Amino acid sequence: MADILITPSMLSADFGRLQEEVDSIEPYADWLQCDVMDGHFVQNISFGVPVVRAIKTKLPLDVHLMVSNPEDRIEEFLELPVAHITFHAEATTAEDRPALIAAIRNAGATAGIAINPETPLSAVSDVLSDIDLLLVMSVHPGFGGQAFIADVLEKVTAARKQFPDLMIQMDGGIDTKTAPLCIAAGANNLVAGSAIFRAKDRAAAITSLRGG
Repeated sequence: MADILITPSMLSADFGRLQEEVDSIEPYADWLQCDVMDGHFVQNISFGVPVVRAIKTKLPLDVHLMVSNPEDRIEEFLELPVAHITFHAEATTAEDRPALIAAIRNAGATAGIAINPETPLSAVSDVLSDIDLLLVMSVHPGFGGQAFIADVLEKVTAARKQFPDLMIQMDGGIDTKTAPLCIAAGANNLVAGSAIFRAKDRAAAITSLRGG
């Protein structure tokens, strides 16, 4: 399995000094996640293209679309220098997904699909062999401060057994206590927000999450 990647979530950053926040973690992180919430798929609203465009970083931008109509939103993000785009299984049908994956890849990004804690792995069996990344949510999307849902680790283990080389990302309640559980289950990309941006030493926090 590949090395463990750490992906800070900008949702936990101080938007009053966004670029400073990015600069503070750039030397230590692997990817940078932009959580896009539309107020429909999830109740909260976060940010869209203008904020993502304003971010200056050498890190690969990882756009997590928590939106009800990803087919209508993908194009605007593909106009930006994003490296990865993930859409939700719950917002799509099996008929929608091949076209979404193709659109993302044709623009030069990699494509991922996310599943909520209550969504079984079988719900994305139609694309697991086609996607570049599986995102297993370990909290319900759209709300901060939730407890890590350990039951989802079974899905990670099953996906890793079936697809040894797949990038498996986990998001929600990731900290120094839960990160080892995720890694042991087979995750190799961990999204963390408050565990990084609330840490006094962000470099050390990222190293700890990585298992160092």
